[in-house]
Amino acid sequence: MKKLTLALLPLAAVALVAAGCGGGSPSKAREVAVEKSKAPVCPAAWREDWQQLANKVGATVYCPSWLPSPLTGQLGPNVSYGAEGGPAVSVSKDHSYLVSMAWAEPQTGEVHVNLRGYPGRLKIPTCIAEDYNAGKLTKTPVPCFNDARGKVTERGITATVYTVNQDADLWHVLYAWHHKGGLYTVSEHIAQPLTYSMVVANLHKMLHGLVPLEPKL
Repeated sequence: MKKLTLALLPLAAVALVAAGCGGGSPSKAREVAVEKSKAPVCPAAWREDWQQLANKVGATVYCPSWLPSPLTGQLGPNVSYGAEGGPAVSVSKDHSYLVSMAWAEPQTGEVHVNLRGYPGRLKIPTCIAEDYNAGKLTKTPVPCFNDARGKVTERGITATVYTVNQDADLWHVLYAWHHKGGLYTVSEHIAQPLTYSMVVANLHKMLHGLVPLEPKL
């Protein structure tokens, strides 16, 4: 027991010296605390478009307060299809929606983020996986989101992490959660120049910054 106590003393001394040198100054700590306490907001330039989408589907829609550069969350005047060169927005007859934001440049890479909502539906949808075997095409029904890898929590949202996904979310890491009887997701493509860890960091930041907008009927 004495040896353990003596071993810890130098660490304690280092911590005290670091604090005394201003590494953890009270003013800096207050700034960090204030920043964390600020509730994210849907950017004013984007809010009307996302509110229109919420009105169209008649359910909660999550507006992103932050997106990885150079993506923008400004949907454009037509929430059915999005603006040319901007996010693509599709709404199905069952009121589920997909907002796909992508940027790509040859020899540089790609940044691609999807936000989905399935109002009134908790079950993961089914996709069709196609595969060629000995020159024959086979089609197999599979969950659109699969290979769950634990959960993450940000600002009251607890999401399941999926790493094997289909259709527009192929090769994406995807976070899925439930809200008011609906299923919601945010995903990002693992593509150069982004690594898996960078995509996960982006997804945490996006999940933390999501702002729920209720429909105005």
